[in-house]
Amino acid sequence: METSRSNDPCTSSRAACDLVTVPTRQGLEAVDILRRGAADGVGPVLHDDGGGTLGFLVPPGTAAAWDVPGSTCTETDGRGLSLNPEPPVEGSDWLVPPGEADPATDPTVLRHALGEAARLIKAADSCR
Repeated sequence: METSRSNDPCTSSRAACDLVTVPTRQGLEAVDILRRGAADGVGPVLHDDGGGTLGFLVPPGTAAAWDVPGSTCTETDGRGLSLNPEPPVEGSDWLVPPGEADPATDPTVLRHALGEAARLIKAADSCR
């Protein structure tokens, strides 16, 4: 693995990004947290209508160290993932489309946002 490549954001039309997948509810909270934050913004985000998940594009190499409970991180190596206005997978759609977002979401910032989202959801559910 090339160290310099692992820190490069997804910039080509055939992105070699990794994809962090989370449940929709937690992902939507995380998108809100990222958009409100003063840190790095949110990169492209896919919504899988049928599967109830959101997928955050993150820089390549993220999957090797991803350990956030309730989520998965998959290496794409650019296979089947293109950053065009049309979603790369049938049955999905861009929640945050490429071109309207940063090239990729910083994994450290995403990890923090997902943790905060999980705490908010837990607190909201305990009030019911």
